[in-house]
Amino acid sequence: MHGRIKVVFLPNFSVKLGQSVYPAADLSQQISTAGKEASGTGNMKFSMNGALTIGTLDGANVEIREEVGPENFFLFGLTAEEVERTLAGGYRPREIYDANPELKSVIDLIGGGSFSNGDPNVYRPLVDHLLWHDTYLVLADYAAYIACQERVSEAFRDTRRWTRMSILNTARMGKFSSDRTIDEYCREIWRVSPVPVEVRPTVGGRERG
Repeated sequence: MHGRIKVVFLPNFSVKLGQSVYPAADLSQQISTAGKEASGTGNMKFSMNGALTIGTLDGANVEIREEVGPENFFLFGLTAEEVERTLAGGYRPREIYDANPELKSVIDLIGGGSFSNGDPNVYRPLVDHLLWHDTYLVLADYAAYIACQERVSEAFRDTRRWTRMSILNTARMGKFSSDRTIDEYCREIWRVSPVPVEVRPTVGGRERG
């Protein structure tokens, strides 16, 4: 894939690294299974810095989409209710694999050793889990994800549209300020009230008056 795609892994990700990563991103991928509440504060930081989000209706994605507007968020995948119904109905990921030639070819490449120096056993546990269990319904959301990425590509080619969406993402993220969050926690969770603090002016490090 040299010259086509580059994957960079940043070890020991930290606030300092985040200060470089969040502003540099164009697209934030928040693709956790709906209902798992796995999308948290990282997606907020990306959106505040102008990155658009492709994601499911999981965790903070739901609130972000409400604030920035559905037209400025790339939504795909099952809802939490649909996830529950799919699992309750006896989810069979192997059937999705058999019915989707593109997906089948991807999994066959992984399972055939194409990414493990020809050794098919390296990723066998992963492939077997996807085909027979797929706890996070990866295969169920695959086709919707690919279709949504096409919409992302279409929007990205329209520089004016993408720029407008990016600006609106930043402008509409005020709800997620730490001031509002802590105030809400104090009232609804911790049940504590503000305590007035008297601040006396100082001169040369010593109190005046």
